[in-house]
Amino acid sequence: MSFDYNTTRSHLILSEYGRNVQNMVKYICELPTIEERNKYAQAVIDLMGFLQPHLRDVADFKHKLWDHLHIISGYQIDVDSPYPKPLIENAYIKPAPLAYPQQRITYKHYGKTVENLIEKAMREENPENKKAMVQGIANFMKMAYVTWNKDNVSDDTIIKDLKYLSGGLLSLDEGVNLAKVEFRAQNPRQNNNNNNRGRSNNNNNGKNRQNNNNNNRQRNNKPKY
Repeated sequence: MSFDYNTTRSHLILSEYGRNVQNMVKYICELPTIEERNKYAQAVIDLMGFLQPHLRDVADFKHKLWDHLHIISGYQIDVDSPYPKPLIENAYIKPAPLAYPQQRITYKHYGKTVENLIEKAMREENPENKKAMVQGIANFMKMAYVTWNKDNVSDDTIIKDLKYLSGGLLSLDEGVNLAKVEFRAQNPRQNNNNNNRGRSNNNNNGKNRQNNNNNNRQRNNKPKY
């Protein structure tokens, strides 16, 4: 008796499509006419799109499917592809490493985005637009502060930080109230008390029902004269 193990099978090139798709592509490569190969290749492309529905959210997902078809065939399939055939040399090109950003962030809980917004607001020439931008930036700073510091923050702190980050060029009008943002820590004791209160109510309800049933039995069993 002979057993068929994965270790004895041919290498699975793109495992996300499975071995059946790879066998189909191999079968297409052996067809004698270009018409037959085109016909079956289109059917396999439709099947591959069905097996990988997330590719529909990718730009040019059809192009990606045809590239995968060529890759599965070992770049040997001869079909009329609507897209340029991928080159095997490109499969061995290593992408350049991504450089880690070396920018200094003054207040990390605000992030670099806030500093970019402040620079853009400083370059704004329209007074009305500039005023609206400063108000929005201050509200975002308050939200970011509460998100990372887990504590409530006063408007004076945000105004002070905004003035420091802008070098004193941006400020809010007097009496302006920022959006109300609060951090409320969840109290586990309160949740336990609520759960215990619910259990006690259920127990009391059960005891009341039992007492009522006992009283009813006593009335029914009482002798009548």
